[in-house]
Amino acid sequence: MVATMEEPMSTESSDYKPYTLSQTLTGHSSAISCVKFSSDGRLLGSSSADKTIRTYSISSDDSSFTPAQTFDGHSQGVSDLAFSADSRFMVSASDDKTLRLWDVESGALIKTLRGHTNYVFCANFNPQSNMIVSGSFDETVRIWDVKTGKCLKVLPAHSDPVTAVDFNRDGSIIVSSSYDGLCRTWDASTGHCTKTLIDDENPPVSFVKFSPNGKFILVGTLDNTLRLWNFQTGKCLKTYTGHKSSKFCISSTFSVTNGKYIVSGSEDHCLYLWELQSRKIVQKLEGHTDTVISVSCHPEKNIIASGALGSDKTVKIWTQEK
Repeated sequence: MVATMEEPMSTESSDYKPYTLSQTLTGHSSAISCVKFSSDGRLLGSSSADKTIRTYSISSDDSSFTPAQTFDGHSQGVSDLAFSADSRFMVSASDDKTLRLWDVESGALIKTLRGHTNYVFCANFNPQSNMIVSGSFDETVRIWDVKTGKCLKVLPAHSDPVTAVDFNRDGSIIVSSSYDGLCRTWDASTGHCTKTLIDDENPPVSFVKFSPNGKFILVGTLDNTLRLWNFQTGKCLKTYTGHKSSKFCISSTFSVTNGKYIVSGSEDHCLYLWELQSRKIVQKLEGHTDTVISVSCHPEKNIIASGALGSDKTVKIWTQEK
């Protein structure tokens, strides 16, 4: 299936417009861990093993990025970041066992969320942005009240580190993934487990995310595979392969601004784009010099951001040819 990788891949889809590298953002002094666009599309955030989070503002005319803020305060590397729905707040998850809530515009620290007993690896806001969900190497998922900074619930979620947490589009369901090979869904108000997704084999799950319509979940596993599940029926609908993902928790996402695609980083230093329906690789983006650990798609424009590990340390911006 991957034998034709060296041939031009844009022929797969005659109307596909390729992405090209438009900008490289340097500034972090160590591996990037996460890149994410803000909900309003005006900012890009990046987190790093250098203990900081940075934001970049996007110019409305030429889509170029300039540094906005640096968020300093964690005492260890930062693994994840997320913006609130109104893009006013940001949460970061760190190896110092805390989450920090920041004011996006000023860069000021609002609250430190303490309670996890090991590295905090992942975090997200609910759409109402009054709750934060986090996952940790302590094998729990925690739900936090944004206003008070208090922990509302501790879910004994998994039997290995939790690699990703996400809310669905109305905030009623949380999904979590873990090295234990499981994906679980949780009722966000009660904290009860509503479903456990089990495949025939159970490779460690490195990433999970709800689709924009909330009906599906995209699941990354450390057997070089991405799967799209209907989580209500518990059926795997699509499988995406060709990239390398066997060591690191690489994020993937949905590109929906111009056709429907799946985008992922890879351990071969590339980004991969698959047509969602046909599962065909339509493009492989080359330019990074280390594992591409994180990808994010702009909410409105045809822009992809990517971040890479330690011997690269850059955030790259890819735009579609007009």
